[in-house]
Amino acid sequence: MGCLLFLLLCGLLQAWGSAEVPQRLFPLRYLQISSFANSSWTRTDVLAWLGELRTHSWRNGSDTIRPLKPWSQGTFSDREWKTLQQLFRVYRDNFTRDVKEFAKMLHLAYPMEVQVSAGCEVDPGNASNNFFHVAFQGRHILSFLGSSWEPAQEAPDMVNSVVRVLNQDQGTKETVHWLLNDICPKFVSGLLESGKAELEKQVKPKAWLSRGPSPGPGRLLLVCHVSGFYPKPVWVMWMRGEQEQLGTQRGDVLPNADETWYLQATLEVAAGEAAGLACQVKHSSLEGQDIVLYWGGSHASLGLIVLAVLACLLFLLALIVGVTFWFKRRRSYQGIL
Repeated sequence: MGCLLFLLLCGLLQAWGSAEVPQRLFPLRYLQISSFANSSWTRTDVLAWLGELRTHSWRNGSDTIRPLKPWSQGTFSDREWKTLQQLFRVYRDNFTRDVKEFAKMLHLAYPMEVQVSAGCEVDPGNASNNFFHVAFQGRHILSFLGSSWEPAQEAPDMVNSVVRVLNQDQGTKETVHWLLNDICPKFVSGLLESGKAELEKQVKPKAWLSRGPSPGPGRLLLVCHVSGFYPKPVWVMWMRGEQEQLGTQRGDVLPNADETWYLQATLEVAAGEAAGLACQVKHSSLEGQDIVLYWGGSHASLGLIVLAVLACLLFLLALIVGVTFWFKRRRSYQGIL
């Protein structure tokens, strides 16, 4: 009896403590869009993201990078932050000039749009990975790899001329290498330290069911809505008992205004097959207590159901032990009498 009680207690502890949240990484992404209406009108706007959070914005015509979080400066001193902003102002001016020169050299037609995606990621061992990609009219054309510029695999032939010119500018290559390999990892480490509380926050999802537009006679479209969760990774699936319904269609994970996320998962079924179906939601904030919504209105947390069953078993065991102890004492008293 004691052995069985011990095993049940171990199972209870595992149910409480086994939900392990995987190590999350927070890449810093610099996203730039530069529009060129003609040779004299240009506009450049920039957003920076750390993981799923917007940290900086830089609007066209402004000389100041705007912090969007109280910790957006990381551990950089005011002097370091001022120097970094000045460097980016020089970069923006040179970028605009160079694109116009390449447009003239290659006889490119206006209007044009150039996109840049750059940044780095620092892993738990303090090793870093970096990237710098350039797209023209929405098509990836070149990247900075190691210490030089390289054309994208399916870039048009004209990009080879651009790469050849860029690689002749040793000073710019050294600056880009320094920014990606030294400054970016240092800046990200400071952001991770300063923004730790917000970056590691956990917000539980809310979930509800609805019926979507009818897909046809005698058919139902079941919709499971999951909203308000953070961080972004989430698992949502329509289930019948323990069986995943492979017809589940997940939409895109979309941002809410409060920096949480929204997702919906749909399942098309025959009207007579909806009974017994449930939508199950797994998220790190739930700590293993999955949300289960049953079609037809009932709602439960899988973790709470498990705990309730274990609690009933423990109560039953305690009752059996108590009754056994009472009978033993009664027999001992009868022997005395």
